[in-house]
Amino acid sequence: MELDPASGWCDGIRHCPSPNFNTRPDGEISLLVIHNISLPPGRFGTGNVEALFQNRLDPTEHPYFVDIAELRVSAHFLIERDGRVIQFVSCRDRAWHAGQSRFDGREGCNDFSLGIELEGTDTLAYTDAQYAALVDLTSQLLRAYPDIGERICGHSDIAPGRKTDPGPAFDWPRLRTTLREQGGSA
Repeated sequence: MELDPASGWCDGIRHCPSPNFNTRPDGEISLLVIHNISLPPGRFGTGNVEALFQNRLDPTEHPYFVDIAELRVSAHFLIERDGRVIQFVSCRDRAWHAGQSRFDGREGCNDFSLGIELEGTDTLAYTDAQYAALVDLTSQLLRAYPDIGERICGHSDIAPGRKTDPGPAFDWPRLRTTLREQGGSA
């Protein structure tokens, strides 16, 4: 996988463009937000995350989908349980992943952040393949956008009380140690 900073798209991964994005107001990229998602909750490999991010989620497929099918959301990336990475939005554009959020005194984190979704739940351990893919992807992002530096956080950090992901199952020390060992920040 290699990120092309000019286009904001990574080569060597699947692209699944989402219509749910817009232009960054200042072009700034200085925060990386880690999330989790599974649709329906706790079920993996369904393709429903892609459907949600592309506005094609069928509300009749599962009762949980009735309330979320009309949401217009996206993330830049999804890392599936087997470590496969899918990109939905160019890093140069603003994905709609953070919602109402605040980091370091600034509102509206979508304006200056990248969002990575891990297929998972707050309480189920993430896979080794996901951590390997996350480290590789994060290393690429850090090289292209060095302002991220030490500014890697969870959705719960920017929307406390509203969001809990990536949850207690996420191993922050593992991510930070591995990134440092590979010469990145975190």
